[in-house]
Amino acid sequence: MSVAGVSANRLELLQIANAVAREKLIDPMIVLHAMQDAIQKAAKSRYGPENDIRCEIDPKTGDTKLIRVLTIVEEVENEATELSLPQAQRMDPEAELGGEIVEHLPPLEYGRVAAQNAKQVIVQKVREAERDQQFDEYKDRTGEVVNGTVKRVEYGNVIVDLGRAEAIVRRDETIPRENFRYGDRVRAYIYDVRREPRGPQMFLSRARPDFMAKLFAAEVPEIYDGIVEIKSVASDPGSRAKIAGISKDTSIDPVGACVGMRGSRVQAVVNELQGEKVDISQWREEPAEFIVNALAPAEVSKVVLDEDNDKIEVVVPESQLSLAIGRRGQNVRLASQLTGWDIDIMTEAEESERRQKEFNERSAMFMEQLDVDEVIAQLLATEGFASIEEVAFVDLSEIAQIEGFDDDTATEIQERAREYLNRLEAERDAERRDLGVGDELAGLPGVTGAILVAFGRGGIKTMEDLADCATDDLTGWVERKKDKSSEPVRHVGILDGVEMSRADAEDLIMTARVEAGWISPEDLAPAEEAAGEGVEDAEPADADADVEATTTETATTEDATGEQPAGKSGDDTTQNSAS
Repeated sequence: MSVAGVSANRLELLQIANAVAREKLIDPMIVLHAMQDAIQKAAKSRYGPENDIRCEIDPKTGDTKLIRVLTIVEEVENEATELSLPQAQRMDPEAELGGEIVEHLPPLEYGRVAAQNAKQVIVQKVREAERDQQFDEYKDRTGEVVNGTVKRVEYGNVIVDLGRAEAIVRRDETIPRENFRYGDRVRAYIYDVRREPRGPQMFLSRARPDFMAKLFAAEVPEIYDGIVEIKSVASDPGSRAKIAGISKDTSIDPVGACVGMRGSRVQAVVNELQGEKVDISQWREEPAEFIVNALAPAEVSKVVLDEDNDKIEVVVPESQLSLAIGRRGQNVRLASQLTGWDIDIMTEAEESERRQKEFNERSAMFMEQLDVDEVIAQLLATEGFASIEEVAFVDLSEIAQIEGFDDDTATEIQERAREYLNRLEAERDAERRDLGVGDELAGLPGVTGAILVAFGRGGIKTMEDLADCATDDLTGWVERKKDKSSEPVRHVGILDGVEMSRADAEDLIMTARVEAGWISPEDLAPAEEAAGEGVEDAEPADADADVEATTTETATTEDATGEQPAGKSGDDTTQNSAS
């Protein structure tokens, strides 16, 4: 009977462990191990921390064993944990070197301090296990939308109770002017799950464009089924957003599917985003068409694409300028984010004035450098020739086919162009020598006479001088002030005015360092491989970084019914706004 009484106490220990495990949704063995650590700590505080004391709790019976372990060694250095072989053989005749002698210790009588310390150990271990369990549960759920209730608000950061875990919505990830109180329901997007020593491990957002995309996926069955795909999203949290979608089924309009009957679907998203206006447009593979759609509701007259610089010039009527730019540049900025292109807005009058100015400048250049009359110079400018180099090295037939030109005229013009370039190169070579720039720099790949003159004016005269340069020294750099309202300062580089990209300048410097003997060609191989990997893994730069526009406030027509404004084609400029 006495055994039964003892067993009841042992079972009570197991019941406590199981109860805690069920409450915290963790493995009961974790709680038992925490109890073992707590008992070990209490025993070491009583017998001395230098002793190797271990506790074992049987998970089936609840039996608790408290033992002291001594290691058998030839020469004893620590009497608290080691034992010589003769001493061990007196206790156990079969003892051998490297083995262990186990001494059973009597059960502990816990005082107030020991019990408090044991409680702290158990609570800490259980909390760590709980956090590990939460991390394992949510680590693969990045990109999901979750629902929770507000637990508390700390300095603008919202702590959200998800039921089995806690998450945080940082102040910069909330919608502006959005206030939360205890008990409010919250819907947010999981953008990161990571291990943190303290506090929530899940980070939520209500301001990111991906959150809006997930809301549309929940409201639009066509997106959930994969028929309609949201290709791009851009948002100004709390104010306005743009999305672009494409349909894999030609019979389904992606814009109409997202808007819904009488704007019901888009209105549900707008209500969740605290009244944020949403513009929906059709995604196009052709950049020009896509940008025209993205700038809606503004009408576009003409688009000029510069694929080399990822820049696009959009010409709009005078009456559409303020609408295209938007309030504080919002419309063009969001369109730039949506398309990934830098967008420059201008009116038809400004575009015409600029084209006329360029035409006059090119005509005057051809008249001066080719020694031709005004009519010939204007004809060359009209045909799109922008530089003497183009005239000198273009196929002769392209010049001869100009109206009023023949083969002899084309040959004469091209010879004059080449003579001018040769004369200019000779002048630059003479200036380069006067500046003291060495011939060794002239042999570098991609180095022209203009670059050599720029080197001389910048104090680069030898291979060592070039090798000692940084990329910023050649191309210049932009200094951004801590005050966001201040304009960034552009510092001029040595090669300002000379066409050379930053990558080419860096390659030129590395080539100079190889020629100067600072590094070997083999040293360049790892760097080139790393640069290639970096290009593949790099994310697209923020498209609105350099988009600046002076804006006037305007009112736009909001249409949540899916009807198109008059005068716009349904394919190219379909746009629906909901507020």
